[in-house]
Amino acid sequence: MKRLPTLLAALVTLVALAGCGGDEPGTSGRTTDGAPAETLDLSVYFLLEGKVWPVRRTVERTPAVATASLEELLAGPTDEERDELSLSTAIPEDAEVVSLAVQDGVAQVAFSTPLPNAALAQVIYTLTQFPSVDSVELLEGGVAIPGFDRSDYEDVTPAILVESPRFFEEVGNPVRVQGTANTFEATFQYELTDTDGRIVDEGFVTATSGSGTRGTFDFTTKRYEVPFDGVGALTVFELSAKDGSRTNLREIPIRMSR
Repeated sequence: MKRLPTLLAALVTLVALAGCGGDEPGTSGRTTDGAPAETLDLSVYFLLEGKVWPVRRTVERTPAVATASLEELLAGPTDEERDELSLSTAIPEDAEVVSLAVQDGVAQVAFSTPLPNAALAQVIYTLTQFPSVDSVELLEGGVAIPGFDRSDYEDVTPAILVESPRFFEEVGNPVRVQGTANTFEATFQYELTDTDGRIVDEGFVTATSGSGTRGTFDFTTKRYEVPFDGVGALTVFELSAKDGSRTNLREIPIRMSR
């Protein structure tokens, strides 16, 4: 199995970000001993083969976590993420967050420049990762354009979207996998390979819905043994009803330890 270089350093950014005003999702991160966490772990959604895909970012603890997530999104993929993972972004380089406020489950956001459809999908996915955000309103010329949520961007969402674990994230043993899927009869397959490339678990997953309606999934692999600490992989895919070939395949490098 082809090994991808470790991107841990590239995937962790420690940038303090100021809020743009308005109420935002609160931050209640805690360490294992109950003390406030100094950093926050969040996702930003870039594009992989034209579809949204989450990448981990770590920012300094802030009450303006939604603004922090958008600033990380606007910063774009790192060079390593572009070169090694083929991640891209549809957000214009000169785009800036003008304002952001969250109230009653709606995030109202204004940007300095219009965003294309794929970029809007990145924004909606990034903001709706927070439990307090259900939908997004765009503020353009002082006029709110309401009603955007993830269901409006099915065309730029992969058939199997794994939101946890993310690329090169350190996983537990066993591995808990969460995300959404829109596959034939709501089913797909997975394989877990260890740091030596051997399959240590494989299985069959059924999402809450499929065949045109996106559903959620949450499953846990079997416990695994690895020969040494390093990078393994979680692979998700559908089996073609026509010829049994693998379709909608995605390999997610993960950090495994003994």
